[in-house]
Amino acid sequence: MPLICSSTDRVDPYGELKVFAGSASGSLGRAICERLGTDVAQAETRTFSEGCVFVRVLENVRGRDVYVIQGTEYPVNDNFMELLFWIDAFKRASATQVTAVIPFFSYAKGDKKDEPRVSIRARVCADCIEAAGADRVLTMDLHSPQIQGFFRIPVDHLYAMPVLVDYFRKKEIPDLVVASPDVGFGKQAYKFAEMIHAPVVFGNKVRRGHDEKAEMLDIVGEVKDRNVLIVDDFTISGGTLIEMAVACKERGAKDVYACVSHGVFSKGSAAKLAASPIKELVMTDTIGYRFEPLAPCCKVVSVAGLFADAIMSIHRRESVSRLFNY
Repeated sequence: MPLICSSTDRVDPYGELKVFAGSASGSLGRAICERLGTDVAQAETRTFSEGCVFVRVLENVRGRDVYVIQGTEYPVNDNFMELLFWIDAFKRASATQVTAVIPFFSYAKGDKKDEPRVSIRARVCADCIEAAGADRVLTMDLHSPQIQGFFRIPVDHLYAMPVLVDYFRKKEIPDLVVASPDVGFGKQAYKFAEMIHAPVVFGNKVRRGHDEKAEMLDIVGEVKDRNVLIVDDFTISGGTLIEMAVACKERGAKDVYACVSHGVFSKGSAAKLAASPIKELVMTDTIGYRFEPLAPCCKVVSVAGLFADAIMSIHRRESVSRLFNY
């Protein structure tokens, strides 16, 4: 059922609710607004011949509670700059509150200084979002949750797990085991497994420097004669998921499934996935740009409902904690 925004809901004491969608998240923005029972607010984005981005708000936002939905997937830097311009435009137009809704936060892997003379990129991005004038950030499945601490403004961090768990519960796959590609995702993997009443196994992988491809060394746990569900927060090339799937099949696993919150996918990943042992790869609709059509094994489920619930809760000054009870 849509979360209908009546005139009473959208006005007083917090200002009328206005939801805008940047060029990176038009489809998800429309889906969120459909759940909210409102229209995407009118705005204009243009890119000039020299590459500069121009944004213009086409509705009155003075005194309004504004939410701008703009992911930072490819082209990452263009989309990030557009987000900053939107925030600045709303603040200069006297919006009461501006919430940056970032379905996918691209620079989340740059959360630490792990070698000499490198930038902590996620911190730089957080500083820029604050400097542009954002009052709050709403995002989903940060690669490093501690990035929330880089902000001095409130951050509401959603998880796609309720949607993904619900999907696989309905499939009722027998003899299922949940597999995490590494111990870094272990806490989330345990939670996922608990929700679908399945045991957990772990991959032991190594990544050389900043190489996107990881090498799967071993699997800790039993997968023989079991159906396997690999869970992770995001994938770029599909390499880690494929390596894990191959390792599971070599150890006697039956069917191999996978799910991720963010299916980013670089060029050539569709062919690799199509040739892999992965029977089905489920992802959410946080990513709006695709280099190429998805592989036949890929399925997209929507998190528009989660974002709509969160936006309405924030607007009404209610807790969003209930969204984590699944």
